Amino acid sequence: MSAEFFNVATVQASLEKLYPHWSPNRQTVTLDPRSALGRVLAEPIDSPERLPYFPRSTMDGYAVRAADTFGATQSLPAYLTCIGSIQMGQTADVVLQSGQCVEIFTGAMLPPHADAVVMIERTQKLGEAEIEILAPVAPGENVVQVGEDIETGELILPAGHHLCPEDIGGLVAVGVLAIKVIEPPRIGILSCGDELVPPDSNPAPGQIRDINAPMLATLVEAAGGHPVMLGIAKDDAADYHARAHAGFAEVDILLMTAGSSVSSRDLTREVIASLGQPGILQHGLAVKPGKPTILAVCDGKPVIGLPGNPVSALLVARQLVVPLIRYGLGQKSPRPMSVHATLTHNIASVTGREDTIPVRLIERDGSWQAEPLFGKSNLIFTLVRADGVVHIPLNSNGIKAGTPVEVMVWDG
Repeated sequence: MSAEFFNVATVQASLEKLYPHWSPNRQTVTLDPRSALGRVLAEPIDSPERLPYFPRSTMDGYAVRAADTFGATQSLPAYLTCIGSIQMGQTADVVLQSGQCVEIFTGAMLPPHADAVVMIERTQKLGEAEIEILAPVAPGENVVQVGEDIETGELILPAGHHLCPEDIGGLVAVGVLAIKVIEPPRIGILSCGDELVPPDSNPAPGQIRDINAPMLATLVEAAGGHPVMLGIAKDDAADYHARAHAGFAEVDILLMTAGSSVSSRDLTREVIASLGQPGILQHGLAVKPGKPTILAVCDGKPVIGLPGNPVSALLVARQLVVPLIRYGLGQKSPRPMSVHATLTHNIASVTGREDTIPVRLIERDGSWQAEPLFGKSNLIFTLVRADGVVHIPLNSNGIKAGTPVEVMVWDG
């Protein structure tokens, strides 16, 4: 019986030992973003145009020259003459003069010389054309200005970004219909053990179905990799070597799961050592379960020897294999689905309403800060630039800067 030679290290320390020996061979493909959900960008994308490219109303109401409404109140309204109506999708070809207004609908184009919109609730119609303005508006109020969402040449998304639904919307909005993404790395999965049979077989006495391979395959796929099933090797050096070498040639990363016996681990070490240099970098992780895990790089490819116990294999794979796949895709390590952060700016709210505010997460001195991204509700790039959202409770007047908040982070 061979002696153990564990010298355990943390998962992070083990990964940091592996990365310098690995330069992922990232292949790329060009796709329509509408077919690229969940893929990872190979290069940054700048906006080819500004959005919006015409000033738009955010309300149903009347397009006005803001100066014509100054001082208006319910008891002393301003009176304007309505000279037409602009529907969404129409070109605004009416030039607004002083003392005039135009009926306008949400999303419609502002006419020339108009610089604000009075919402319909703050107006009253008198006769066919006369409109009472019951409250003033400031220049730019209830209007999305040209380029307010994004400007020409502005960075939309960086390389390594994992594409989410809001990203697809943003790309399509500015006419980006071809993007370069990284092909999923091919992750080989090889099981070993005389007791293992394929999941669709009926086990004989003393045999068990191999659940590690299909379980790891789904984990690999969810993390953005492409699983390659390499079958089941016998507890035989020749068969194990042959399957490992054949599979290793086809993949970018090789995962191997073997039995829990010392002899099985010895055989796995021997097979990994035969695949190339520098070979085994770390044997033993400071985790439980999963201590016997092996990390290696052989001829430029990572090779991971996982425990045979399914629970151990899955728990270690979540901590080890998922970061490897993300590194292979050029991604940053994922944040958890929610994080505790400190708010950087005041967020105003109204009692009786739940608000959802997009925020960007900034790491400073080992802790997270949540920076609110203020913008009008119909600006898609407010979501694209956000890492998640902060929910403002129903009966709250807002949250002050410096308050601890929980940020619900976008998936991926």
